[in-house]
Amino acid sequence: MTRRTLTATAVAVLLALTAACSSKAKDGGGDDDKQSAGGIKTGQGISGKTIELGVLTDMTGVYATLGKSVTQAQQLYVKQTNDAGGICGYQLKLTVRDHGYDPQKAVAGYTELSPKVLGFTQFIGSPFVAAVEQRIGRDKALVLPQAWSANLLGNPYVRVIGSTYDIETINAVDFLLTEKGLKKGDKLGHVYFEGDYGENALKGSKFIAEKAGLSVVEQKIKPTDNDMTAQVAALKKAGVKGIVISAGPRQAASLVGVAAAAKLNVPVIGNNSAFAPQLLGTQAGPALLANYYVASPSLPIGATTDAAKKLVADYQKAYPKDGLDNGVVAGWTAAGVFGEALKKACTTKDLTREGVDKALLSLNSYDMGFGITQDFSDPKAPSSNQSVILQPDKSTVGGLKVVREPGESPEAKSYVESAS
Repeated sequence: MTRRTLTATAVAVLLALTAACSSKAKDGGGDDDKQSAGGIKTGQGISGKTIELGVLTDMTGVYATLGKSVTQAQQLYVKQTNDAGGICGYQLKLTVRDHGYDPQKAVAGYTELSPKVLGFTQFIGSPFVAAVEQRIGRDKALVLPQAWSANLLGNPYVRVIGSTYDIETINAVDFLLTEKGLKKGDKLGHVYFEGDYGENALKGSKFIAEKAGLSVVEQKIKPTDNDMTAQVAALKKAGVKGIVISAGPRQAASLVGVAAAAKLNVPVIGNNSAFAPQLLGTQAGPALLANYYVASPSLPIGATTDAAKKLVADYQKAYPKDGLDNGVVAGWTAAGVFGEALKKACTTKDLTREGVDKALLSLNSYDMGFGITQDFSDPKAPSSNQSVILQPDKSTVGGLKVVREPGESPEAKSYVESAS
């Protein structure tokens, strides 16, 4: 959902804005630390009995549908938490800013909210997070981005939830190898967004291709490229036997639909943001149902776990006019992780920014009920290396069913070990 990339010019604008604003940003902790009546140390983002959390989302841009789902799920979490008495006697408050996937608005939103909030339960757009990453490290306001770039690892205040793009892609290609007939000597097509998202995913496909004796046929695209006719023609000419797409839902639908029309009958698998259930009602719907798969960092909203069933019921009650997609899972999970860190920080009587981050480091076996245990003890690593493989299905809540349970492929293990 956050994986739309930026042109070099847009990134330059982001960096320039960041540099211009950096002198105005205020460090976390320090002089703002204070003691509450209950002996709990607090700081920025806490006023009276309210903990204010920031949300930097996309409600009007390219990922508007998913951004809305993520945000509403987090608002639901906050409401339920507050109705149950809050955390440590404090009520949670979300302050939402819609950047519309515009770089200037994203940086401006961070600049506005960072001095006011304890941290961010959401920040859509890995290029935007990367552009202010140094400021995040200095401000010490914990950010849980809706982004999975490996380039975001290492900053203790930016914590990736789930497997990064490269690892997710390795697990995706492993599925094609073990269950969809891809074999040594075959060509693997990879259609990917230019920039951070696509190039990190490409790193994963190249790694497993070398291990498995495949050759990768690359097709780099821009986020504004919506018609995949040229890419399908090139991949068909090359004779690929499987395709990975690291782009958005619109590009995935075009790729799969055009491939079916061109009789390029090979399995296609996308990273987790390359699908939206609304696509099943388009002309590409039949092709997506027949030959498309999605790698995901968690079980889908339509999973059969008790947590998933409860979330579906609660979300539908709160938002009866809105559909369900995996953005609901992503938003709920991130809010839950932040909430759990707050609870841990409460027990140590330190609700400062540094205290909350230390509390997150103690969460080494956490599951919101969606099949994958998350470990936040190492800022240099994603919280999981596992992926679930999903397939579009009209009869399932959220439009995706599980075809391979959560797991980490042997190649992904090898990749992680080689990087450590």
